[in-house]
Amino acid sequence: MTALDDDTIDDGRHCDALRDALPSFRASAARLESWGSRLADRLGRGARLLVAGNGGSAAQAQHLTAELVGRYREDRPAYSALALHADTSSTTAIANDYGVQEVFARQTRAHGRPGDVLLLMSTSGASANLLTAAGEARRIGMTVWALTGPAPNPLEAAGDEALCVAAPVAATVQELHLVAVHMICEAFDRAIARQDGAAARAEPARYRVRVEES
Repeated sequence: MTALDDDTIDDGRHCDALRDALPSFRASAARLESWGSRLADRLGRGARLLVAGNGGSAAQAQHLTAELVGRYREDRPAYSALALHADTSSTTAIANDYGVQEVFARQTRAHGRPGDVLLLMSTSGASANLLTAAGEARRIGMTVWALTGPAPNPLEAAGDEALCVAAPVAATVQELHLVAVHMICEAFDRAIARQDGAAARAEPARYRVRVEES
């Protein structure tokens, strides 16, 4: 095994950056709980989640939609969630014909409906194609949430709600975005379980009413 050169040794600074950013991020746990719970309510009533990001954030976006269409931990029904960058034919065609700034806005126009949610992920909070999509979603009547790097940034202002990770390094922001994705999924599953429990408790009462009416 070849020893690393001294100038390539991180000496824990990467972990230190993550540790330093965690306290302020943890203070945002209530917002992630709210997002997951509201997503469960909306998607459970037939709405759809659209997610978009560029580069590493695109991978994070696709991670989230995979957990909702598939499952996070426990088995449950599938829910409608689309990562807009994942359709490479549409994305490249739109970029070629309309410009890169339209790649997510045009797909939002195609797939989004009033009451749907658009979640945008960006370490900089300044990507033009995400800002254009946010404007289109607001025009349609969708709810826009943003996961970004440090505030203030344009994407924070363009949406309805934002969680801005206070970390100076993009890698740390992306790592905490992944934590946010998992926290949203956990809150989503808890809310679905509560809904199922409430429905199960209500069913005997409905049955008694039907018997008494017959």
